Amino acid sequence: MWEIDRLAFLHFADFTTDFIMKDFSMIKARQRSALLRSTLLSIAFLLTTSHTLAQSLPATKPERVGLDSQRLERISEHMNHAVADGVMIGGLGMIARNGRVAYQESWGLKDREANEPMTMDTIFRIYSMSKPITGVALMILYEEGKFFLNDPVARYIPELADLQVALSTADGGRTRIISDGTHNRTIGEGDEDLTGQTRVPRRQPTIRDLMTHTAGFTYGVFGSTEVDKQYREAGILSNPNLKDFVEKLGQIPLQYEPGTRWHYSVSVDVQGRLVEVLSGMRFGEFLEQRIFEPLGMIDTSFIVPVDKLDRLVQMYSPKGTEDVANAFLQANSSTELVVTPEEASAGYKEGATFESGGGGLVSTANDYLRFSQMMLNGGTLDGERILSPKTVELMTTNHLGKIQMGFGRGGVGFGLDFAVALDQGEIGETGSVGEYNWGGAAGTRFWIDPQENLIGVFMVQSIPHRTRLGDRFKVLTYQALTK
Repeated sequence: MWEIDRLAFLHFADFTTDFIMKDFSMIKARQRSALLRSTLLSIAFLLTTSHTLAQSLPATKPERVGLDSQRLERISEHMNHAVADGVMIGGLGMIARNGRVAYQESWGLKDREANEPMTMDTIFRIYSMSKPITGVALMILYEEGKFFLNDPVARYIPELADLQVALSTADGGRTRIISDGTHNRTIGEGDEDLTGQTRVPRRQPTIRDLMTHTAGFTYGVFGSTEVDKQYREAGILSNPNLKDFVEKLGQIPLQYEPGTRWHYSVSVDVQGRLVEVLSGMRFGEFLEQRIFEPLGMIDTSFIVPVDKLDRLVQMYSPKGTEDVANAFLQANSSTELVVTPEEASAGYKEGATFESGGGGLVSTANDYLRFSQMMLNGGTLDGERILSPKTVELMTTNHLGKIQMGFGRGGVGFGLDFAVALDQGEIGETGSVGEYNWGGAAGTRFWIDPQENLIGVFMVQSIPHRTRLGDRFKVLTYQALTK
C-alpha cells in the first residue's frame, strides 16, 4: 500500500513540475522560485505522511454495506448510559463490513482524573487478544515448514521434556472452569489425598495442544488447585524473558493429561518461545517484522514508547481490588471503578523485558481491525500476504472434537488460538456459525464473521472486568444488519 501511494505521489510531482515548467515564461523569477519551493514542500509532506494515513480501512455510510444508521445509534446510546452510570469510564467500538468501516465511535473518558476524552487513537492493553496474533506468528513458521502441529513441544523446547502430571488433578474429574459471563473461575481443588504425587502422562503435549489449550497447563490465576498454587509460588509469568519462563514451567507438573481437557493456560506464552526457537529471532522482533509492519499496525507492541504514553488509556479496577495479579481469585461485587495501581502497567513501559504472547500486547482499535481484516480476507491485506487462505481455514476450524470447551460455553469450539461458533441455537445469542473471536481480561473484544463479512472490535479498560458490555456491543451490531 505504501509503495502504491509513493508512486502515485511521484506521478503527481512529475505532472505538477511539467505544468509549472510550461508556464515558467509567464511567471517572474522570484515567483517561479517560491512556487517550486511550495510545491516540493507539499509533495514532501504528502510522502512523509501518506504511510500513516494509509493505515485505516476506507470508511463508508452504513446503508451502503447493509447496516441501518439509526439502529447503530442504539450502540452509542447504550454505551453513553454505561458511562453515565459509572459502569465504564470510557470505551470505543469499530464495525467493518465488506472491508469498509461503517461505525466508529468513542464514549466517555480515556482518563477520568485528568478529564481526557476517549479518542479513536487511544492505546489499550489488550491482554488475551494478544493470543490470536501469537497464533498467526506461529503459523507463519508452520507455512515455512518449520514444524508439524502434532510434533511434541519438547522436540523444539527441551526444557519441557519429560513433563509429569499431578495426580490430584490428572483426570480432571473434580475441577472445571466456569463462567457467568463476567467472571471466570475454577471450581474444585482436586483430590487432596493425592497432593504432591505425580506420574508420567499418557503422552507429552504437542504444538496443537498448545494452540487449543489442551496441553495440560494452567494459568495459576483462576483457581486454587495444587498446580495453580505452584504457578503462583513460582511467579510463572514474572520472568525476564521467555527462555527463563519455559525453564521454570518445565519444573512444575501438568494439571491435566494432554489432549483430554480444554483449560485456559500459559500455553500461548510457550508459543511465543517456540517462535523464538524456530525463527532465531526475539519474539517481539518477529511480530514487528512479519505482522505489524506489513499490516501497518503502527501502534501495536509490547512496550508503549515514551512519545505515545499520553495515548495509553488509564486502567481502572473495581473498588476493593487488593491485588490485580490475583484479582480473579478475589470475591468482589463492587461496581465502583477506581484507578488501578501504577505497578499493574509496569510491564508495558520501557525497561520491561518479558514478551507475553498470551497477554502482553498493547494496540488500538484501528490496528486490531486491520489484523482482523487480514484474517477475514484469507490472510492478506493491502497486497501483503501474511498467511494462505488454507492456513486461515485451519486456524478457524474446531479442533476439539468431543472435548468440551471451558468457561461453560455450549455451542462453541476452539481452533488454533481462536474460539469458533459451532451452533448458534446452543449458544443462544445472535451471530453466525463459523464466526471466530476472543477477548481480553480488561474487557476488550473482537469477532470476525465470514458469513456476514463483518468485523467488530470493542475496547474498554477495567480489570478484572465485570461487565457484559462487549456482548451487548455485539448484539447491538447484529440488530443493525438489514441485509
